[in-house]
Amino acid sequence: MYGRRASQLLKEIDSSEAGQLAPFNSDVFDQVIRECNEHNSQFQSLIRKMVEQNLDIETTRNEDHYGAAIHHLSLLRNKRCLMAYMYNRAEVIQSFRWKVGPVLPHDIQEKLHFSEKEYFKNHSAAIKSYISEMDIDLTVDMVPPKDPYIQVRVLEDIGEVSLGDHSVSLTKNSLHFLRRTDAEQFVSQGLMEEFLE
Repeated sequence: MYGRRASQLLKEIDSSEAGQLAPFNSDVFDQVIRECNEHNSQFQSLIRKMVEQNLDIETTRNEDHYGAAIHHLSLLRNKRCLMAYMYNRAEVIQSFRWKVGPVLPHDIQEKLHFSEKEYFKNHSAAIKSYISEMDIDLTVDMVPPKDPYIQVRVLEDIGEVSLGDHSVSLTKNSLHFLRRTDAEQFVSQGLMEEFLE
């Protein structure tokens, strides 16, 4: 039956846990591509036959017309299924950039097709480029902060540091009111902590 293999890919997506990926199903994917090629050649053959018989393709309603329609609709259905499969996988792959960072763990990489690995690499590069161009780290706070500034206490002597348009001396036990994005790198390194009164 036409479309059975393509629907198998969608069932695979549907049965996956949200935010998780099953290994890329190359075998079924390639079978669907081959089926699409078969539908296309059959469709072209039937249309060519109608043209050779000098029949009007738009108004003639014979077995060749209906056969061509079946192959055309089957081709469109398979195409939609393949696109849905790839789109859903791409959404999960994009979410990995925000969850695990720019480098995927080995167990996730094993599940990806080489084109998906390339997609992730390009997606990460685009985010990195945007972050550097806008001078704001989008990966710091996944929930927007209430205030873009925080008060921090320096835990170890860091010295004179240039932060944006000014420089500041960060000495041990000193308190500072800094932009969250400037302070976050030091907080994550354990050199300072957010000071809550």
